[in-house]
Amino acid sequence: MVSLIEERAEQLDEMRRIRIITNKEVDFEKYVKATDAGKDIKDVSVYLAEIKESLKNPVAEVTQTMPWASTQGSFRYRAGEVTVYAGTNGGGKSLITGQIALGLIGQGCKVCIASFEMKPKRTIQRLLRQFSGENLEYAALMGRDMSPVMDRMEAFAGGKLYLYDQQGTVNVRQVLGVARFCAVELGVNHFIVDSLMKCVAGEDDYNGQKNFIDELTSMARDHNIHIHLVHHIRKQASDEVMPNKNDLKGTGAIADQVDNVFLMWRNKKKEHEAQMNGTADPMVADAMLMCEKQRNGEGEDWFKLWYHAGSQQFVDSSQSKPIDFDGGSEF
Repeated sequence: MVSLIEERAEQLDEMRRIRIITNKEVDFEKYVKATDAGKDIKDVSVYLAEIKESLKNPVAEVTQTMPWASTQGSFRYRAGEVTVYAGTNGGGKSLITGQIALGLIGQGCKVCIASFEMKPKRTIQRLLRQFSGENLEYAALMGRDMSPVMDRMEAFAGGKLYLYDQQGTVNVRQVLGVARFCAVELGVNHFIVDSLMKCVAGEDDYNGQKNFIDELTSMARDHNIHIHLVHHIRKQASDEVMPNKNDLKGTGAIADQVDNVFLMWRNKKKEHEAQMNGTADPMVADAMLMCEKQRNGEGEDWFKLWYHAGSQQFVDSSQSKPIDFDGGSEF
């Protein structure tokens, strides 16, 4: 029955509603560098006219929020910025960014996920689980018809979700080419890269990392998109130690150059207590999403999250139901 889900993922791609982008399909090389440098040179009168107009007719800044209610008062996504999410292996970074992607789609944005650690079909299966709020593989094995959930996902994400089909180590030129293609040709608003270490292979290649981050920040500004970058932290003395932004692997320029830095921390102490005692205090959070930097906002808050195993979602409290992204779920 699980194969039915995989088969439906292929059908979604064939219908080009949730689109999987491949190297065979697009020549990304021509998108590596912006070609018209002249357009970036403008007379001061152009900017003065823009400022005059904005003062006369102020326009509210278009931003987006994270999917958790607890975060929405202190953090917002802005076009032209880069956000880093860092944590340990298995710390929930990819789950968090997948859930964020669904939330952004629900706000009308176009999103592309470039995961170099997971095949697109597997990514879609995980997103389907988070979207539906339940373990679809188990439900399918129990004989339930999964077609309604698939149809809802297609209606929700069709024309708004794109995935780049490339696993393993890639070079910087590839990533930049794909990101620029998505911004220019597809109108993508949010581009997710998972992860930095797959783009710049050497942990000690500090210049390579700095140059890559510099290119990403420039691209975000030039094309007015938001780029999300998954990264890793150094090994801590213990799994129970909370990291800070100085624990990011590689050069310190990563945290310095980007606009926002979040650390994803799993509460291993609580997990160990549950393993030893068979239970743990439900009032204690399962994870912390820690804002360590927000360049254009006032808050640098830490957000408590609880893990909902069935949906693989993180939620606002131990009593919270999974997030209903399209208003069609029954939790």
